[in-house]
Amino acid sequence: MHGGGWSTESVETYDRICSMLSKSVDKTVISVEYRLAPEYPFPAGLEDCYLAARALYQGKIFPKIEPGQISVMGDSSGGNLAAALCLLARDRGEFSIHKQILVYPAVNNCYTLDSAYDSIRENGEGYLLTRGKMHDYLQLYIGKQEDLKSPYVAPVLAEDLTNMPETLVLSAEFDPLRDEGEDYAKRLKEAGNKVTCYRIAGAFHGYFALGVSRLHVEESFAYIDHFLREG
Repeated sequence: MHGGGWSTESVETYDRICSMLSKSVDKTVISVEYRLAPEYPFPAGLEDCYLAARALYQGKIFPKIEPGQISVMGDSSGGNLAAALCLLARDRGEFSIHKQILVYPAVNNCYTLDSAYDSIRENGEGYLLTRGKMHDYLQLYIGKQEDLKSPYVAPVLAEDLTNMPETLVLSAEFDPLRDEGEDYAKRLKEAGNKVTCYRIAGAFHGYFALGVSRLHVEESFAYIDHFLREG
């Protein structure tokens, strides 16, 4: 699932990075075009991702692919949607997701100085994505303020994180979202799930999709390739 604050970007703008990823890990990459906020607030985009995943896992798109070979992935707000999708799939029980890959995911519901995470204050200005932008993006995404309490909006709030897919989390050193992504990985692991988390040194938010540092992208591809091949 592509990033863009739930309100921008598309499969077209992510075509380059998806093609690069597919070539690097020798896997088919399917990019999901979901409805964007504010015209279509939560849960519209998430439900679009869910329907696409259900069709894929139930063999309606590629009938010969085994469900255990399919993973879900997203970066930033797309990482949020991927994480929420895994929660939703577990809770609804219509299909089972084997692995999830979350690249600097947005998984919390507070992007002000009151945040519980230090990286919001340390990296909230001067690194492309600011805490102010994240706050605005989240406000555009939610349909009503009560949605902020939903684990499908902020997966880190989920009280039950058991029986989740094997997870790879990639965080960026100078990203305001760094700490919440790493905390989500920690909580998943504490709930008994198999989790791997890497912090990309020297990277900032957006490095993966923007491709501003070839070394950071190649490092991420290597982690993803290893994660997909094991288990």
